[in-house]
Amino acid sequence: MNVLGIETATAATAVALLAPSGERYHLVLDDQRRHGEVLTEGIARLLARADLDPAQLERVVVDRGPGLFTGLRVGVATAVALALATDASLVAVTSLELLARGAWRAGVRGRLLGVVDARRGELFLQGFALGEDVVATDGARVAPASEWASALGEGEFTVTGDGVGRYRELFAAAPVFDQRIPPVLEAIDLALARPAGDVTPLYLREADAVANFATRATAP
Repeated sequence: MNVLGIETATAATAVALLAPSGERYHLVLDDQRRHGEVLTEGIARLLARADLDPAQLERVVVDRGPGLFTGLRVGVATAVALALATDASLVAVTSLELLARGAWRAGVRGRLLGVVDARRGELFLQGFALGEDVVATDGARVAPASEWASALGEGEFTVTGDGVGRYRELFAAAPVFDQRIPPVLEAIDLALARPAGDVTPLYLREADAVANFATRATAP
């Protein structure tokens, strides 16, 4: 199956491809939140590298968040449009499960907390148990960065995600698996294993522009 993966949930933009030969390709296009500028051109580059026409795509998988509001909109809109244009099926994954699967693939075991930078002094969080497989132990949520330590309770657990880098001092006591970008290559395997369906961005909160407007509106 020819599968295209799209990652725009964090500041980075990345794409992955499973080609007819079975070979997997991966490109990190940018890490400065220029999703709308680089994504379409990057997809074209990746397809050209594999000598694959867009019409040959059979499945498109996209990270639906949680993550940056604008990035999620760009990624999901592009995935939906591409799937409609090529008659490919559409699959959604989340940024936090990609982080967990990336850590698991690298050999991390035990309890893990995925942390994505939500800005505004907050983090998107989700706990996982990494053993024979990756199992979510709770749902994705947003919390103040200063309260991350209460997310999994007592005991040792590994943390991973770009939220670790932004709040490094808060994670000084925790083992860290350095993984800044949700690994879009992991989305390929998930896309092969789950059914297709509609994709809705997982925002978990309102956009920054809405929050800023509300703050100005209520200011004395």
